Parts: sequence; C-alpha cells; structure tokens
Amino acid sequence: MRRGFARAAGAWALGMALLLATFTAGAQRVEGDRAAAQGVYSAEVEVNGQGAGERNAAFARALAQVLGKLSGDRGTASRPGVGQELRQAERYVSGYDYRQDEGVSASGAPSFKTTLVVRFDREQIDSLAAALGLPVWPQPRPKPVLWLAIDDGSGPKLVGLPKAAAARTTLQRAEQRGFRLGLPNGSAAEQALVGAIWRGDTAAVARASRRYSPPMQLIGKLYRHDGGWKADWTFVDDGRVLSRWSEEGGNALKVMATGADGAADALMKRYAKAPETGPAGTYRIAFTGLDSADDYVRLSGYLQRLAVVRGLTPLTASPDSVAFDVELISGVSGFNRLIDGGDVLVDASVEGGEPVYRLR
Repeated sequence: MRRGFARAAGAWALGMALLLATFTAGAQRVEGDRAAAQGVYSAEVEVNGQGAGERNAAFARALAQVLGKLSGDRGTASRPGVGQELRQAERYVSGYDYRQDEGVSASGAPSFKTTLVVRFDREQIDSLAAALGLPVWPQPRPKPVLWLAIDDGSGPKLVGLPKAAAARTTLQRAEQRGFRLGLPNGSAAEQALVGAIWRGDTAAVARASRRYSPPMQLIGKLYRHDGGWKADWTFVDDGRVLSRWSEEGGNALKVMATGADGAADALMKRYAKAPETGPAGTYRIAFTGLDSADDYVRLSGYLQRLAVVRGLTPLTASPDSVAFDVELISGVSGFNRLIDGGDVLVDASVEGGEPVYRLR
C-alpha cells in the first residue's frame, strides 16, 4: 500500500514538474496579447511546424539573430566558436511562444505562417559574448531619423510619419539589427527637403533634423533604375558622414531595407566595443578530481563542447588528474567565463601558477 502511494506521489510530482516546465519554457503571456520579439535578447523566426526538431533548429537561427543584434555585426554567426554554440542554442533559451500570421498569397488566397518568438537569458548571452570576445554595441542605442525620398516615376516624395507604412521594411530591418529608426513628421517644410535629399545635401537635412534627437540621420533616395530599383544612402552622425553606399535590385522593398543594414554597420563600427579577453593561444591546463575512466570521458567531452576550445591535446595523466594543452580562442579568461556557475568544473588555481580546475 505504502509502495503504491509512493509511486502515485512520485507520478504526481513528476507531472507537476513537467507542467511547470511547460509554463516556464512555453507561452508566458496574457490571453489576447500578440507574441512578438522585444529588445535585443529576443528574436522571431519562421517555422514549418511546432515539432521539437523544427523548434531546436529555429532556436539556433534565433540565437544567431540575438548575437548579431547584441554586437551589431551581421557576420557574427561566422565568428570563431559561435557555430558550436548555435548547435546547443536551447541551453540559452528562457522562454518561447508561437504566433500565427495571416496574409495573402500571390494568387489572392489567404495564407498562414507560423512564427516562433524566442526569448534568451540575458546573463547567459552576455557571458557567452564576453567569452567569445564578441564586440558589444552598448545600450541604450540611438534612434537615428530616417529621411527617405521615393520616386516611383511620379516625382520624389518624402516618407514622413503619416506614410510610415511605405518605409516598413527599413524600420523592421533596423529592429532586426538591434536598433530603431524614427521618421520626420512630414510637414510641408520637411517635404520641401526632397530636393536636398536628391542632390545629397546632407548639411541641409541635418539642419532640418535639429528638432529631433539624436543628431543622426539616415538619408536615402529610392528610384527606378534599369528595370528595377536603386537606393543611394548616406549615414550622418553629428554632422559627420560615416558612410555612403548604394544598392539595387528588382524588389523595391528589399532594396529599401538595405538602408538599415548600412546604418547598423556604421554604428557598430563606431560604437561597438570588444570585451577584454586573454590572448588566443595554447595553454597547459591541469584537471583534478578524476576518480574513474568515466570522469575522464565526461571531462574530455565537456571540454570539446566548449565554444572557446579549438583544440585539445593530452599531456600527462595520474590516478586522479590529467593535463592538456588546450587551444583557446579567448584565453583563460574566456574559458573561465563559460565554466563559471556550471556544474562540471570549479577553478582551483593558485595565484601565479598554471591554471588548475577540479571536476565536480
């Protein structure tokens, strides 16, 4: 009887634990709210279903987005060590939601897509970025004013707040890159600036933008070109031109979105700061507390999974310890950041001596 009660109690406890885990990892919003990514540490990715395999692949894409927003670098996913962490992105997830979006297909029929909104643990992401030596674009971030003129063949017109939908792809791309763009009010006086935008008079645009904060402007003109579209962009920070570039293509919305990419690249180049890490190289590191062959296998597997570890060469072994030459991409400081607070290793080094860690 007592054994049956224990089994029932155990099943109840397990069920409650699973239920709580579901509420923690899954939907955490008030009924009626629309799930959406908010801020740098969350992202949205389109998925084909809600299965675990599809979700884990989406977690990796979402983590790549978040690391890109954190640094401002759209090439973050190709940096050393990042790909390894993308494969285990689930460990950084603090919660997620699904959202169903309705649209209209090219044929005019209703279409639906499923979006996974993923939230990541801020402390873990910050530690990961520091361990990998990723540059970090500090927050709060500026909100430059977008001065965009569009000529679809009927003459150039300024896109102001009343016509914000026309610049939707640029505004959305900016949020995907980790910052926001503002729009001018679109008054008659501001509409008259179209000529200055078209001839590239950045000083005139900057003067008109003094009423807005900060003193940053993304100035662009979009027009028809060789059967498609072309956009010429200039990014200005406090009167100084940081970048000029042009993009062209057959899709006006995609060409328009490139303005946000160029602005993010310019801002990241000027304001993102790389954390202080140790120099990359090979370090002799000892590990103690190994009581069995299983401990050795567990340690070796753990080290090979760490994003900062690029190579591992065994050197010496004793009944309870082992030493490796460990190739690290951000030195011992980066190694320490990744293992800190974990349940595998604890730092047992003596000040001034070689790094030593104890297996928990």
